[in-house]
Amino acid sequence: MHKTSKLGAKANEHVVSPFPGHGHDHAACVRAAITQAEHLCAHRSRRLTPLRRRVLELVWESHQPVKAYDLLARLQQSSTSAAPPTVYRALDFLLGERLIHRLASLNAYVGCAQPTHQHTGEFLICAQCQAVAELDDAATSTLLAQRAEALGFALTTQTIELEGLCPRCRSDQADASSSVSS
Repeated sequence: MHKTSKLGAKANEHVVSPFPGHGHDHAACVRAAITQAEHLCAHRSRRLTPLRRRVLELVWESHQPVKAYDLLARLQQSSTSAAPPTVYRALDFLLGERLIHRLASLNAYVGCAQPTHQHTGEFLICAQCQAVAELDDAATSTLLAQRAEALGFALTTQTIELEGLCPRCRSDQADASSSVSS
């Protein structure tokens, strides 16, 4: 049963990538993302080089945003030839192919759960654990684009980042509050 908001829309209707819950098979999640990226790149006649593939794997290894220099450090553990320009070129390729998103507020990257679907990024970012959920609400994106246009603003990119607490951290916080008050 979906929760219904005051606006009448189903709460989960626009969820592309939810916060990972208990029982989430993350290894399968990563494998699916890599397989989809390989198919998309082949279909688009784009080359998913071993380095680009490895960077994508590292981005997908958690549901938390990862910074470029953290990726570089991880790459240098297995390859001494990794350098900042190499990582940034790989990230630029992955962004261009819509395989990842950049979260400007964190200067970090997350995997895109719907790389075949043209969409703007709407993200819920947990302020406590940094977990990220991705939404896709075309009506919200269209409304913001129309308002920008009405003001004469030439929109080039649109990413919405909302910060708060994920369900797990909210639950942990509630549990901590109830144990303190007991």
